[in-house]
Amino acid sequence: MLTRPIRFYAQGRLHTLPEAVPTRTVLQYLREDLHCTGTKEGCAEGDCGACTVVIGELADLSAPPAPGVSRVGALDLRNVNACIQFLPTLDGKALFTVEDLKRLAGGRLHPVQQALVECHGSQCGFCTPGFVMSLWHTYERHGCGAAGRPSRQQLADDLSGNLCRCTGYRPILDAGERMFDLPATTFDTAPIEQALRSLAGEQGAQLASPAGAARFFAPRTLAELADLRLAHPQARLLAGSTDVGLWVTKQLRDLGDLIYLGEVAELRHIERRDGRLHIGAGATLEAAWSALVAQYPNLAELWLRFASPPIRHAGTMGGNVANGSPIGDSAPALIALDAQIVLRRGERVRRLMLADFYLDYMKNALEPGEFVQSLEVPLPQAGQVVRGYKISKRYDSDISAVCLGLSLWLDGDTVRDVRLAYGGMAATVRRAPRAEAALRGGPWSHERVQAAMEALSQDYQPLTDMRATAEYRLKVARNLILRAWYDTRPGAAPVMVWHDMPHALPAPADV
Repeated sequence: MLTRPIRFYAQGRLHTLPEAVPTRTVLQYLREDLHCTGTKEGCAEGDCGACTVVIGELADLSAPPAPGVSRVGALDLRNVNACIQFLPTLDGKALFTVEDLKRLAGGRLHPVQQALVECHGSQCGFCTPGFVMSLWHTYERHGCGAAGRPSRQQLADDLSGNLCRCTGYRPILDAGERMFDLPATTFDTAPIEQALRSLAGEQGAQLASPAGAARFFAPRTLAELADLRLAHPQARLLAGSTDVGLWVTKQLRDLGDLIYLGEVAELRHIERRDGRLHIGAGATLEAAWSALVAQYPNLAELWLRFASPPIRHAGTMGGNVANGSPIGDSAPALIALDAQIVLRRGERVRRLMLADFYLDYMKNALEPGEFVQSLEVPLPQAGQVVRGYKISKRYDSDISAVCLGLSLWLDGDTVRDVRLAYGGMAATVRRAPRAEAALRGGPWSHERVQAAMEALSQDYQPLTDMRATAEYRLKVARNLILRAWYDTRPGAAPVMVWHDMPHALPAPADV
């Protein structure tokens, strides 16, 4: 198979790497080869944000920018964690670090940096470059303040993937507001766009790696991916590396050959068709959740609390579902919505109910040579009530102890049907059939809810781990049904939304 070098734009010029170990991280390359030490390693798992960088790609100008993307000229920008992004995934893209901003601002401090200085937003300074890059991404997304300045809460949400132990965040948020008051700074994207266009036509799905090292495949079409997957069924599929990256940085695992999905545009497609929302397996978490919440606005808090923007800009909903973790936050909502998963092997395509995809802890129904192509979610129906609840130790950027996806179909005050799907309660995300039976066919009443709460002890025998005890999990799981009733019972006041929406959505419908 034809191989090609890894080529990308960084530090004002094109870089060509004749070969690279597939699991070498972008952070390692920055610090060890380019000596760009502004980008720090804090946690090496995409949690602290000290390693935040911005990735640029040529935009499809026939379509609006995807949710979470900052479009500047013909460049689409997104902030990600360099510590868990593998170096070959930069191929064909542009990389921006904190060292770039002064150059992009014409030799002076960028307004983001100047605002942090003026507002005393840096103390020890270790986390500051990561905050700078996340704020720069926000600055560019809001058009340098020309329109739609973010609220203070939106700034806090944008920074939920950046941790600081010194400042208490107040001066950093002050800087986020102040940066829009300073003289606006724009940068010329034309040289970067020209450089990336020169790379766009390069051929070959295999990127060069050292002799004896694992191989890295980057197919560009769905058909090419299907053929590669059949030819290399043992290869590891790689999407956003927000989980797989930790297998390397934390577990020091040898991943073997990798097939990267990030270049397959067909996998990123999202559309409404035939009464369903079709979400390509390669759509980012941000884009996928945005589309889902546009149909089901009451899932907005799950979207906002799903990891952090740098993780949601890299990870995919297809990867989160295929991973099969019992504490993944996509599956409870999707199973409650009666979603299907579309699987492909060569030319064969088959569909499963997502609830049937999970066989046991971290085991699924994928056959050798098969991969997840998309997810299909029914659109809202009359009388449908949907809620999603996440319980974790931290509000932002934390792993669930318990997560509930709930969907009710009501005829008046009678529960025609119900689906309760819990994460964190069993070896897989699983429905609660006895609790559902206690609700189905009866009134949506406090008495029936109490019966469903009691039935949960027959549906689940949760484990105790570092996030929660079994007793706590069962108590919380019961109380979430009660909370859903309080939120949705006849005559209930509208649910208070404390956070601004991450992106503009249609006016909420009663779903």
